[in-house]
Amino acid sequence: MERPSKQYFKVCFCYQRMFRLKAAEPTEDVKNVFMSYSENGAMTVDHLLRFLEEYQGERGATKEDAQGIFNSLKHFNIFQRKGLHLEAFFRYLLSDHNAPLSPNLGVHHDMKAPLAHYFLFTGHNSYLTGNQLSSDCSVDPIIKALERGVRVIELDLWPNATNDDVDVCHGGTLTTPVELTQCLQAIRDYAFIASEYPVIITFEDHLTPKLQACVADMVIKTFGAALFQPETELKELPSPESLKRKIIISTKPPKEYLESQMKQGSNLQKVKSSAKEESWRKESQADQDEIETDAKDESDEGDDHQDEDIRAVPEYRRLIAIHSGKVKGGVENWFFDDANKVKRLSLSEQKLENAAETYATNIVRFTQRNLLRVYPKGIRFDSSNYNPLVGWEHGAQMVALNMQGYGKYLWIMHGMFRANGGCGYVKKPHFLLNPNKVFNPNEELPTKTTLKVYLGEGWYSDFSHTHFDLYSPPDFYTRVGIAGVPRDTVMMRTIAIEDEWVPVWNHEFAFPLTVPELALLRIEVMEYDTSGNPDFGGQTCLPVSELRSGIRAVPLYNRKGEVYKSVRLLMHFKFV
Repeated sequence: MERPSKQYFKVCFCYQRMFRLKAAEPTEDVKNVFMSYSENGAMTVDHLLRFLEEYQGERGATKEDAQGIFNSLKHFNIFQRKGLHLEAFFRYLLSDHNAPLSPNLGVHHDMKAPLAHYFLFTGHNSYLTGNQLSSDCSVDPIIKALERGVRVIELDLWPNATNDDVDVCHGGTLTTPVELTQCLQAIRDYAFIASEYPVIITFEDHLTPKLQACVADMVIKTFGAALFQPETELKELPSPESLKRKIIISTKPPKEYLESQMKQGSNLQKVKSSAKEESWRKESQADQDEIETDAKDESDEGDDHQDEDIRAVPEYRRLIAIHSGKVKGGVENWFFDDANKVKRLSLSEQKLENAAETYATNIVRFTQRNLLRVYPKGIRFDSSNYNPLVGWEHGAQMVALNMQGYGKYLWIMHGMFRANGGCGYVKKPHFLLNPNKVFNPNEELPTKTTLKVYLGEGWYSDFSHTHFDLYSPPDFYTRVGIAGVPRDTVMMRTIAIEDEWVPVWNHEFAFPLTVPELALLRIEVMEYDTSGNPDFGGQTCLPVSELRSGIRAVPLYNRKGEVYKSVRLLMHFKFV
């Protein structure tokens, strides 16, 4: 199906089905459209097909598609003798058959490029059920993440209490452990439920060589032929297409093992300690605390120690398909691209932001061949998240978020990975992959696209009669905006419509976009409260690059990202 030009985009919210206190009525815009594509108050199959092609921009629509829509409305018993009348047409517009993202597109990006050419749906501390300090470790959040389409799962490996087996937990905290075998089995059973494309497991490894051997045995027995084990270290990353239904391990040797080896070279250790102390003296106490915490969280991402890597147990080392770590030296050396091999580098959100101030183009160039993982800074004990677009605009493939940390940044993550059929892999825009003209996110960019949002009518509810106000209907307003590069990011709002379950806003917004390829449309419906703490009424986030033009029914989600049964907005998208 062809998509219209992205030079102008108009969105019209018309209806949201939120509480069946009264039936929604077609807006004037909907009435006018119906009049244009009907005769004598009836819309035939041919009329509907013309509406799909001309107004909705569905150039590949067929008469069979139009007939299928007719058939889907038969149970409403709202046909006239000659075709659909206005109410039937309106019900279609509000139905699941009229989604903002095409249900027929599926996976449509080129999946034969190297892994480095994609954004990957990535989780951080994937086993935690809540906060980073005292929540339970469990297979449940791993399963939920995989069912949602997450493709990168992180497991922190520690010796169990008797040092004869391996647990998964957040070390140095009160989190209760879960056995590694349970986590691996959960990944095996649920890895390819939502997507056939590869799952990468990143190990944060705190094990002895003996326990490394145990891990190797567990992994091989659990995944068998599904485990991707290249014979030699990779010089180029393979494609998602070539790795369908494969499990990939990415890690370094454990920190404790490296430290035990380093004790044999105490002089080197003293030099490193002295260098760290000198560096930390230049930081404020708050920054020092964060650096120390990040260092603990990034225990698998310390300086390269190739000699120790070679001495690691062979069985374990053969598991590692994608090697992680950074080169020796300062930030100026982190993004060195070795033409003879590829690797994964991990940085905390703060370290990426600091490095990007000076080395933005170096980072983008590095991510054209290598993988960059970004993870939340260590002081996010409440499992909150950071803006993933900072990583994406620098080409970072694995922008890791806490899947249990609900909020706008996780909603943005959900929105990004609704693209490309929800398979967990989104092809990066060409400008992030061009080696001849490396993209610089810090440069002023020309305006390429304008996005307009026109808010029409509102919605019924899945909520109880008294959820928002005890004695009166709610006062809904809508916040609409763009999540994207800094110059594009904005959030605006309508007025609140008082005492109305079916509010009509009739408001239009314009959003100039400089990088539409990374833009996501953000929508939040809130209920005004005189206390200043508005009640939540629904949210969604959608990739602008995949929105279908025309009048569309947009379902809304709760805070956890679970879709409501009935809540939706009728919106108008237009590209000119």
